[in-house]
Amino acid sequence: MSPILVRPVREQLEHDRIIRLLQAKNRRKYEAGINPGAEQNVPVGTGTAVFFPDLVLNSLDRGRRLQAIVEVETGESVNHLEALAEWAQFSRMRAAFHLYVPSTMVDVARRLCEDNQISVSEIWSFHGMGDDVRFTLVHRNREVAPAPRRAAPAPAAPARRSKPTPSPARRPVRPAKPSARGKAAKKTSRSAKRK
Repeated sequence: MSPILVRPVREQLEHDRIIRLLQAKNRRKYEAGINPGAEQNVPVGTGTAVFFPDLVLNSLDRGRRLQAIVEVETGESVNHLEALAEWAQFSRMRAAFHLYVPSTMVDVARRLCEDNQISVSEIWSFHGMGDDVRFTLVHRNREVAPAPRRAAPAPAAPARRSKPTPSPARRPVRPAKPSARGKAAKKTSRSAKRK
């Protein structure tokens, strides 16, 4: 459970609304599962290290592979405890970690990530304008996330050698025409034989 045990009701409603907006925004590209409020619908991790981030994005293909973990914070929840308890855990998983914070808390979130060596793929800010919420990308990690380790491929069997391919056919070499000296020498040798 999050170190922020009780958010103010107004912030919790805004938090859950943003999660649902992000779910709708990502539905075409991913299978988007949400964990609003205290709900625990879509877990990530295994064994004792099971977490329930706000939004879990899985691929649409048959494997349903984890693509990204999204965590939405409010003004109250951008703090050192939250960074260590959740952000650090999410940044170690084999998926992109996206962090959404209020626009007034972007600098604080960046500082917390730097101070605690938390690798975030993207940091987004959001602010409400009436019923509309605007999202702005404020940080993108340029490093490529490491690919999941796979077993090393088995050494390939030596390739069977087939018969060498014949080289392309060459033109037959014609004997050179005898030169004038060669013709004279032949004539003299013939005449010598006759005698």
